[in-house]
Amino acid sequence: MAAALGFSMNLPTIVTSFRIFLSPLFFVCFFFPRWTGFGAFPSIVILWSVFVIIEISDLIDGFLARTLDQVTDTGKLLDPFADVIARLTYFVCFVATGIMPAWAFLPILYRELGVTYLRMIMYKDGVALAANRGGKLKAVFYAGAGCFGLALHTCERLSFFPDYLASLYEAGKIVFTIAALLSLLSFLDYCLMFLRHRKAVAQKEKK
Repeated sequence: MAAALGFSMNLPTIVTSFRIFLSPLFFVCFFFPRWTGFGAFPSIVILWSVFVIIEISDLIDGFLARTLDQVTDTGKLLDPFADVIARLTYFVCFVATGIMPAWAFLPILYRELGVTYLRMIMYKDGVALAANRGGKLKAVFYAGAGCFGLALHTCERLSFFPDYLASLYEAGKIVFTIAALLSLLSFLDYCLMFLRHRKAVAQKEKK
């Protein structure tokens, strides 16, 4: 059965892959003014452009897959992987600049590594574990937290609303804490799915 999960590329998976290639560009543009001392405004424009493209691609790849009848196991695995690469890139940038607390980032990182591990085990059993509802809700909030963090970074870099910056940082802690909590709840949901899968496999092997 694992052979049936061979990787293939189509239009939806190409769109998905685009997120992976854009993630390093986001990282470089985020830190470019710090490294060079110039390019603050152009870097913000590029950052927002890359962010919007990444998030829109996350919406349209699934739509294209369903519309073109090209839902594949490759897409089921690649889509959440691309999401992880993109959003962890956002969060690493935010942690490095003090926008996101490290204690909020760590459970998110552990969750993503844990779910990736579960997907690897289930893939060996011939099952491509796609994102469930909890995972999709978590992804939406990750995107919202990323938008908030980038907005806060924009205000800081371009000196917008300096009198409210401290309050925005405090609001950011709340946003990222909620994202961390949702990530843990989502991980618990995936663990339950994995346990049900292993139970089904065990019962099948007994027959």
